[in-house]
Amino acid sequence: MHKENHFESSDLVRDIVIGMADGLTVPFALAAGLSGAVDSAHIVITAGIAEIAAGSIAMGLGGYLSGRTDLEHYQSEEAREYHEVEHFPEKERQEVKEIFGGYGINEDVQDKIVDELEKDKKQYVDFMMRYELGLEPPSPNRARNSALTIGVSYIVGGLIPLLPYFFFANVHTGLIVSAIVTLMALLVFGYIKSVVTGQPPVKGAVYTMVIGALAAGAAFIIASLFQKA
Repeated sequence: MHKENHFESSDLVRDIVIGMADGLTVPFALAAGLSGAVDSAHIVITAGIAEIAAGSIAMGLGGYLSGRTDLEHYQSEEAREYHEVEHFPEKERQEVKEIFGGYGINEDVQDKIVDELEKDKKQYVDFMMRYELGLEPPSPNRARNSALTIGVSYIVGGLIPLLPYFFFANVHTGLIVSAIVTLMALLVFGYIKSVVTGQPPVKGAVYTMVIGALAAGAAFIIASLFQKA
């Protein structure tokens, strides 16, 4: 038997990608920048932890608001569709017929399909939401789950570039180890993300790593220049 395998956790993966990508990149860039300006690993650690805390909250809140917005938008459009089905039935019938007409279905069959859909108002509205407006019903827990997933992913990603500074008092040594560890993490993360999302894995891995390296390099150079000035 043929079994179709489709990936069905796109929202979860998207949230993990958002959290991990920023978590790996932003604290890495901050630590690299501070390493170019200060000689204390303690300062780098303190600033890094503060950034991770603030960043995870901000990113999590952004995910929550995005999830709430999606849900409220769907509910608003759904209420509008119920109103239109109730008060403008002929207009809605015509819109449904146009959808099927676009697939080459003749008018007699269109009328029969609409007649069947009109027997169940909820199914009728669900059909219009999906095929007229292109909206899928969001999970009621989407906002909460998104906030937690993005926030936790940011913390996990952010701790990776920061951990070496706990073990090396010399910030330059910590920076070198942090760069190696973080770039490898970005490489692995980019590869896994690309495999899961169906993109070329090697290209995705290199692309993700290069972006992180550029961000950290820019932060280090700018901080070093300001220190010398």
